[in-house]
Amino acid sequence: MLEKVDLKKKLVKEDYKKVIDELRMHVGALQRQAKDLNIPVSIVFEGWKAAGKGTLINELIQSLDPRGVQVFAIHEPNDEESVRPYFWRFWTKIPSKGRMAIFDRSWYQRVLVEKVEKQATEKELHHAYHEIPSFERQLVDEGMIVIKFFLHISRKEQKERLEKLSASEATAWRVTEEDWTHHRDYDAYRCAVEEMMEKTDSDFAPWLIVEATDKRFATVKILTAVAQALEARITKVSSKKESTLLPSIASAVSLVDLKSLKSSLLSEVDLSVTVSADEYQEKLKMYQKRIREIEYIIYKKKMPVLVVLEGWDAAGKGGAIRRLAQNMDPRGYTVIPISAPNDEELNHHYLWRFWRAMPKQGHIAIFDRSWYGRVLVERVEGYCTEGEWRRAYREMNEMEEQWIHYGGTIVKLWLHIDQDEQQRRFTERLSNPDKQWKITGEDWRNREKWAQYEEAIDEMFFRTSTTYAPWTIVEANCKSYARLKVLKTIIKDVEKFLQ
Repeated sequence: MLEKVDLKKKLVKEDYKKVIDELRMHVGALQRQAKDLNIPVSIVFEGWKAAGKGTLINELIQSLDPRGVQVFAIHEPNDEESVRPYFWRFWTKIPSKGRMAIFDRSWYQRVLVEKVEKQATEKELHHAYHEIPSFERQLVDEGMIVIKFFLHISRKEQKERLEKLSASEATAWRVTEEDWTHHRDYDAYRCAVEEMMEKTDSDFAPWLIVEATDKRFATVKILTAVAQALEARITKVSSKKESTLLPSIASAVSLVDLKSLKSSLLSEVDLSVTVSADEYQEKLKMYQKRIREIEYIIYKKKMPVLVVLEGWDAAGKGGAIRRLAQNMDPRGYTVIPISAPNDEELNHHYLWRFWRAMPKQGHIAIFDRSWYGRVLVERVEGYCTEGEWRRAYREMNEMEEQWIHYGGTIVKLWLHIDQDEQQRRFTERLSNPDKQWKITGEDWRNREKWAQYEEAIDEMFFRTSTTYAPWTIVEANCKSYARLKVLKTIIKDVEKFLQ
């Protein structure tokens, strides 16, 4: 997931100057309001070596009243801390009501540095992944705001920064051999970070990736996130219906486009990719033959497989499923089309109907849409509460993890098209009597909310693309290319599972 984040995001100096003063004033005002309402705040900064944690913490502090803030730089535990439970040193640092604590590294060091450098045992890591969410939940349940940033830079950028620091006599002391060791172990740390996020991201204390290549962009993104978190809690706690400060943050950030501050995977997808007709036919036959072979292998080994296809309306899910199943033994798979829940399903937990459709050992279940409707359609259309869809990320990850522990595997595919291609396909369906049934008024209404769905999709990727069940984005403007990639991805992922 991290390698797909757009690290080229920048904020030009002119736009930065337009927004920064008002943003700083607004964050400072929110801090005072939080103090009056006795709201405690803990802000966690994790990130790569040389990602700029110190610099960006300083940028944040410039917006705050320093009398209400304390910064904690977390290093290896000292003698006193070493003879106490792991979380003791963090409990002793949590802020009192109305105050703010900023952690330069935090309780996450156990599942990052200690994990990669094998300083923590498997048992300690297992306990840490249970204890960290428990610790954060206890803080939030008592009224604290917990904001977690991960400052992300590329391996190349990290190297350049370390070299620049080393080249100056004034800053060379800041670069240690440990820093270079971390750089050499960049890939191992990236795996640890992704596992950390998938196991500790929650609706009550979510992670926010900050693209930290450009300091101005990172500063604005951090200040905006802090302001939004404070505003949300102040609005909830205050007896007033809404904070009088809300319009200020909206008007300030609009100068630099709030959407541009969000991490987006969809924005980086190249939808121009195509495949020739001859290559399509050749590879289609080859992939379909291999799919049938795999179907028999998993049957003999009694290994169950889930295939999940999500995507925009008219993205081509149906066509991809037909090509997938065309050469398969119909006794070995089931296609499960998901539409709006019926009355019986609405009377159960929303995951109930999906658990009922799970395949038995040795069989394949192909979901045409899935449980992810909870954080897509139901979120955007207001069919569930914000608390319900925010909680759903954890619930769906847990369900998929249980499936993996049972011995199954899961392939999750998002078919992505742009708005122009969707418009073309809608128009084509309307002009074809055989396809008119495929398009409804709901499809057109959903199209009007494209930006809201795009935001929901990006967050879905971030919250649910796990190491054990990652998402694959399928470039689907070209139907032939998309169908081949769907088959190829399923083959690759299931073959990896069979090894």
